[in-house]
Amino acid sequence: MSENFELALQLLGIGMGTVFIILFLVILIGNTIIKFVNRFIPEAQKVIRQNVTSVLGITSPEKMAAIVSAVQIVTGGKGKVTSINKE
Repeated sequence: MSENFELALQLLGIGMGTVFIILFLVILIGNTIIKFVNRFIPEAQKVIRQNVTSVLGITSPEKMAAIVSAVQIVTGGKGKVTSINKE
């Protein structure tokens, strides 16, 4: 009985160790790829237009400010207003 128990503990240790090492390698490789991409492949910068209200078809700056602030609140600052259409 003790031999089986020792074998089970050995297999448990080897299995958990293998999983730990593989997960560590996945995290390490993932972070390395992210750093590489951010360093050598920059995101294309968009052209900033001076008169955003005329581009989006809104004549009132108050309405534009309200829409932009609502989008920022809902998306947590990650969203950008690119077009507004009245439908």
